Amino acid sequence: MRLSEILKYNDIVIQCHDNPDADALASGFVLHTFLTAHGKSPEFIYRGINPIQKSNLVIMVDELGIPVSYEPDYDRRPDLLITVDCQIGQRNVTFTDSKLVAVIDHHQVTVELPRLSEVRSNIGSCATVMWDLMREEGFDVNENKNLATALYYGLYCDTNKFSEMSHPLDRDMIDNLTINKSLITKMSNSNISLEELKITGKAILDFEYHEDYRYLVIKTEPCDPNILGVISDFAMETAEVDVCIAYYASPDEIKFSVRSCSKEVHANELAEFIARGIGGGGGHLLKAGGTIRPEMITASPIEVIEGRITEYYQQYQVIYAKDTILDTSDFGMYTKKEQKLGVIKLTDVFPVTTPVEIRTLEGDINVNIADDMYLMIGIEGEIYPITAEKLANSYQATGFDFQGHFEYEPSIRNLATDEIKRVMPYAKTVISPSGSSRIYAKVLDHNVKLFTAWDDDKYYSGGPGDYIAVREDDPHDIYVISGRLFDDLYRSTSKGITFL
Repeated sequence: MRLSEILKYNDIVIQCHDNPDADALASGFVLHTFLTAHGKSPEFIYRGINPIQKSNLVIMVDELGIPVSYEPDYDRRPDLLITVDCQIGQRNVTFTDSKLVAVIDHHQVTVELPRLSEVRSNIGSCATVMWDLMREEGFDVNENKNLATALYYGLYCDTNKFSEMSHPLDRDMIDNLTINKSLITKMSNSNISLEELKITGKAILDFEYHEDYRYLVIKTEPCDPNILGVISDFAMETAEVDVCIAYYASPDEIKFSVRSCSKEVHANELAEFIARGIGGGGGHLLKAGGTIRPEMITASPIEVIEGRITEYYQQYQVIYAKDTILDTSDFGMYTKKEQKLGVIKLTDVFPVTTPVEIRTLEGDINVNIADDMYLMIGIEGEIYPITAEKLANSYQATGFDFQGHFEYEPSIRNLATDEIKRVMPYAKTVISPSGSSRIYAKVLDHNVKLFTAWDDDKYYSGGPGDYIAVREDDPHDIYVISGRLFDDLYRSTSKGITFL
């Protein structure tokens, strides 16, 4: 959905969920501003049994001038109702009658969506979705610092101070906003009430410790999700604890926070695993979190969470490639198919020695540009560095521009100046010749965490249907290949091989 599609309606009401948070207020504020700039006179409301009381949100509404009103008994029937940061029909949204409904959200879809909807469940906040929709319309939110500040704070709160971001679009928004930093500090320092301080103390005294896997589970009373992060961060100071999960359960949602100091447990992966199929989760390697929908579980929240944590620990085989030589007697032999990939000479983008951050869907890569450093662009837009020597040994240059359409186009930011450049205009096509390298490979029938020979701090995950592979000329060069991509990348040179 594009925002321009709703401009044909005149009688418009914007509604966020009951007990609105910073993300809901920011999203509605930006949409209200967009509609007003196009000559509309929208209303921005929230309903439910309680008006806004949290100190940080009162400050946010007052100092940013957010035109939201509390309407518990709203009885008007507008031509168009737009729900932001929620979906009409969910339990945390008081029903408002209207002739037509539109939805803008970032949560998991739990109801049937109307035709006019924009729901991106992999994005960290509805504020980010609104920022991207505004960009599509050519609307620069930085022309109004209050708008930019609201968007920033919405993402800040919904991702537990940015610790639970998983999508590069969220990071793009942070990098591009011009904000009122002193107001962000003021709101952030008004986030915990004395009552929530009591909640934090009581929760920490009542924990469940699992010595076999060295993790803590802490239950709190319903509170601001940021409190979960505070509790988890404090618990991680404990010597015997490698992982902590803090959570609360309310009628509308089960919110949880994950912290990890174990290199064999990525917090974002554990959060996603806990919420898989029943909510959503994500974040960073060390800090993450998520939400479980109560209507999608049949057991108690603690049974679900602890059951999934145990399943997570039990299902993975951990492989350290530098210390491992796999038995390849039942592996097949494969060689690369001819592939057209993209390559970028980094010195074409920024000068030698420039510190840069390369932003991709898989995460950020920080490097200092060297004269022989290139970037490869894979068939799904994945990015990885490569030296000039390895490039020359494995690929043939064509001189043609590289074309590709991906979910998220990678970009490069100069860390010294904050200048951001898109990479695709610099990309050239190279060909990986057929048969250029041979590997042993086998279909996985279980989950693995692989620490490669060149990086034993970060693992790569693989599961049933993916492939475990070993270079023929280096038994320690072990890696995981997506099962979805394997047939596009390799062809078999074996006959009569039975895969286990």
